[in-house]
Amino acid sequence: MYLTPENTPNKKIRSFIRRQGRITQGQQWALDQFWDKYCLRHDQRLNHQEVFGRIAPLMLEIGFGNGDCLAQMAKAMPEKDFIGIEVHRPGVGRLLMQLEEQSLTNVRVYCHDAIEILQHAIPNQSLSAVHLFFPDPWPKLKHHKRRIVQPEFLNLIAYKLLNGGYFHAATDWQHYAESMLETLLANSGFNNASSNGTYCDKPDYRPLTKFEQRGLRLGHGVWDLVFVRQ
Repeated sequence: MYLTPENTPNKKIRSFIRRQGRITQGQQWALDQFWDKYCLRHDQRLNHQEVFGRIAPLMLEIGFGNGDCLAQMAKAMPEKDFIGIEVHRPGVGRLLMQLEEQSLTNVRVYCHDAIEILQHAIPNQSLSAVHLFFPDPWPKLKHHKRRIVQPEFLNLIAYKLLNGGYFHAATDWQHYAESMLETLLANSGFNNASSNGTYCDKPDYRPLTKFEQRGLRLGHGVWDLVFVRQ
């Protein structure tokens, strides 16, 4: 049998803990009012043209947090379409508020497990980019198995990216950056976009978050990895 991401046996990567957190009245209102407008069903295959009314480069962000970066990128690049995945509803609600306030029509959202979305909802060779900005580093050794950037995850991403598409990860944890670099270099489906074979300078398209700006002022490092699908 031909193996695809949907039927290849692999271990389940559980890279998050589903915690509700406090949701504001505004976020809940946005969820109630705009869910059907911007959010997609996780159990249906994505039809790009049907959802966006056009065919354009499709960018995917995994774990968009409060949605600030995703909204900024979508506003700066109206010629591209964006899919955001986030399991925490307060962040989804905040993003929906921004999309409506800024009249951004080139973003759609999944509130579900990213691995399941990639396996069952995203068509193969449909993505121009996959962004993973500041994922949970799971710093304790016993929790490293929860880190999302593992060989199985990269194989799945490779199926979903177009040839020439890229995977961009950023982290402020040096150990995780080193681990991601090692894992990416070991995957024959990707080429490192870095000129020195390690990390890249922050691309202009990735906005600085307030948390990141504070960390930089305190002297903390940030590592960007950009790898291109062969």
